[in-house]
Amino acid sequence: MPKSQPPYPPEFRERIIQLVRNGHTPESLAEQFEPTAQTIRNWLAGRPGRRGAPGWPHDRRARGAAAAAASPLTKRRQKRSNCDSQSPVR
Repeated sequence: MPKSQPPYPPEFRERIIQLVRNGHTPESLAEQFEPTAQTIRNWLAGRPGRRGAPGWPHDRRARGAAAAAASPLTKRRQKRSNCDSQSPVR
């Protein structure tokens, strides 16, 4: 028996998400339907990159664009770290 199962259909996931937004808890839905409460919470969080999450597969280019936008901060941190390591110890 496989350890994992194929992803749930998008329509099923969206219906479960809608039920949670209408007031049901992930735990009560897990008792009625097959996905676990944690799986339902993952769907609600919409974690990109997780199989079965809404929006799968995610766009890797968007992650690259976010990393490029954060690069000035990263460069400043690296420069500060280099300056700190080059200062003489007293």
